[in-house]
Amino acid sequence: MSELRDIRELAGDTEAYRSELFRRWTGLLSYRYIGRHHSLMNNGAVDDTVTIRRDMRNRVGGLMAAPLAIASPEGCQTDMVAVPNPVIASVQIIDPGVDVQRIEIVGSGVIHQGRTMGFGRCLIVDADNPSRVLAFNEGQGAIIGIPPDGLDRMDVDEHALHIEDSPDLPPLWRAFGANRRDDGHWTLPTLSADLASPDAALHIGPQHVVLETAATELAAEVAGTANLQIRSWHVMFMARGKVGPFRVDGVAHAGGTSSVGVRMLLVDEGNDGKVVTSATALFDVGEG
Repeated sequence: MSELRDIRELAGDTEAYRSELFRRWTGLLSYRYIGRHHSLMNNGAVDDTVTIRRDMRNRVGGLMAAPLAIASPEGCQTDMVAVPNPVIASVQIIDPGVDVQRIEIVGSGVIHQGRTMGFGRCLIVDADNPSRVLAFNEGQGAIIGIPPDGLDRMDVDEHALHIEDSPDLPPLWRAFGANRRDDGHWTLPTLSADLASPDAALHIGPQHVVLETAATELAAEVAGTANLQIRSWHVMFMARGKVGPFRVDGVAHAGGTSSVGVRMLLVDEGNDGKVVTSATALFDVGEG
């Protein structure tokens, strides 16, 4: 934890702020591992597509929610103009995209910005057939700080992760450092630079991943099958995860024979058990 510093402490020094933002942005695992290029932050050509690897799919071949949510964090201002703090992320999958090779984020951006709160949405489509809509995404975010003037987009190519699709790819939960403990709880480790946002709090990326992993396992236990497709994903980021490890508590509820719903809380065990995030997931149940 000693290597982490809240970037807001540097707001009075443009050069120090720029240096720290570059260090933290290029060290953060979330966007690099998913493969999203953010043109408002990074130099280079505009590219709002993400290649779908097998580690972004569930057991039945459909799209997972976490990669979609990470690739399009809506409702927040860019780090160049604000210190953003996501509040709500909501993904509704209308087409599991079993045969989709690349997704494209369309219409992303803030559609209403208040003094401290922003609201945004986008469509996620098949990049090779943009008329095919795969998911809706809506989000809400808060401004918790203002950076100094004079920040520029960053050259991050040398820090990019180029991950080839392969049967040997680890599951996303392993890549993001999650673990299922002997007591049955899914957890994230103590906060570190590759999991932390510039304000020295647990980033949304690992949260989406560990929460969906836990939700899928809980749903499978109730449904009696792992053949599940997530349809609805709703997350509320209520407090900053500061210490860790972070534990997922959850309960699944059957909706007849065709659906399962899961409710979860993410708890910061190293910060007196503070609840930092609440999430819900709705799955379709397949045969098997």
